[in-house]
Amino acid sequence: MQFRNYILFYFLLCLFCGCGKQQSKSSSVELISTDSIYYAKGFSVHHFPGYTEVEVHDPWDSTKLLQRYLLIDRNEPIPADLPKGTVVRVPIQNIAVYTSVHAAMLDQLGVSGDVIAVCEPRYMDTPAIQTGLQNGSIVDLGEATSPKVELMIDNGVEIVLASPFQNSSYGPVEKIGIPIIQAADYMESLPLGRTEWIRFYGLLTGKEALADSIFYQTEHRYNELKSLITPDLKRPTVFSEKKYGGSWYVPGGESYVANLYQDAGADYLFSDLAGSGSIPLAFETVFDQGIHADIWLLKYNQAAEMNYSDLKTEYSPYANFDAFKNGQIYTCNTGIVPFYEEFPLHPDYLLEDMIWIFHPELLPGYAPRYYRPMNK
Repeated sequence: MQFRNYILFYFLLCLFCGCGKQQSKSSSVELISTDSIYYAKGFSVHHFPGYTEVEVHDPWDSTKLLQRYLLIDRNEPIPADLPKGTVVRVPIQNIAVYTSVHAAMLDQLGVSGDVIAVCEPRYMDTPAIQTGLQNGSIVDLGEATSPKVELMIDNGVEIVLASPFQNSSYGPVEKIGIPIIQAADYMESLPLGRTEWIRFYGLLTGKEALADSIFYQTEHRYNELKSLITPDLKRPTVFSEKKYGGSWYVPGGESYVANLYQDAGADYLFSDLAGSGSIPLAFETVFDQGIHADIWLLKYNQAAEMNYSDLKTEYSPYANFDAFKNGQIYTCNTGIVPFYEEFPLHPDYLLEDMIWIFHPELLPGYAPRYYRPMNK
C-alpha cells in the first residue's frame, strides 16, 4: 500500500511539473519581443512566431481590452494554437475608412491606393481619396453611423478602419465577418501619444519603417518646440470652441488638446475636468470660467471666413467675453486648411501655431499654418 501511494504521488508530481514547464514555455519562450511604446497608452505590441499580437485597450475602462488583433502575413498559413483574438491578414488591402483622419494617415504611409470605400466623403480632403471617389475606384458608403453594408460586401472590403465611441456598436458591420480595426487614437492624453498610433498602422500596412520614421521625426520637432517654453514665461489663460445646440463641448483636462496648450505655454481654464474626450457644458458654465480669459480659440467649417460680427450674430452673449472685447479670438477654418488631416500625425505643426499665439516673441516672422486672428 505504501509503495502504491508513493507511485501515485510520483505520477501526480510529474504531471504537475510537466504542466508547469508547458506554461513556462508558452509564456516566456514563445514571446520573441515586445515593442517599446513611448507615449501612447491605448495599444501594446508583442511579437510571436508566425504572428504579431496588438492589444487595443479600452480608453474608458483601463481594466478591459477593446480588441486583440493577431496580425499574420497574408502569404503564410495561420499558426496553430492562436490565442483568442481577431485575425488580420497583413499587409491589409481593400480597406474601408470611416474618418478623414485615418484616410490621411494611410495616404502618408503611401497606401491610399488600398482604400476602396469611405464614409462621409464630403469630409475627405485628402487629394488621393477625392480622386478615387471621382474615378470610381473608391465607393461612397454613406454615413459612418449607418454605412451601406451591401456595398462593402459587393466591393470586397477586407478590413474596416473606424474610431470607437463609448457604449456604441458598429451595427450590421459586426455581423458580416469583416475585421474592424478600432482606432482609438483620438482618446490619447498626449499629443505624441496620438501620433504614435502610426506605428500600429505601419504594422497593419507593412510600412513599419516609414511609420517609425514619421513618428520619430515628429517627436524630435515637437520636443524641440516644447523646449522654447521656459518657467519664467508669463502664461496666458485660454479656452476653446463655441456652443453647438444646447451644449458647449470643451476638451477634457486630460486630453491631448489640454496637454498641447500646456506644452505651448498657456493655462487651460478647464484643466481640472477629468477625461481625455470632449465634455458638454452649459454656456453659463463656460462663461463663468472664461469671461476674463486672455485668448479664445475656435474652429469652424464654412466657405467664408468668420468675423466678430458673424460670431455676435450667431449668439449675442459671445460678445461679453473679454477675449471678444479685446480682439483676442483666433480661428481655424477647417473647411479651408487641412487641420484634421494633419495635426493628429503632426502635432508639432499645431504646437508651433499655439506658441505663436501665446508667445509670438518666441517665433518672430512665423506664418501660422491653421489659426489666424479673427477678422474684425
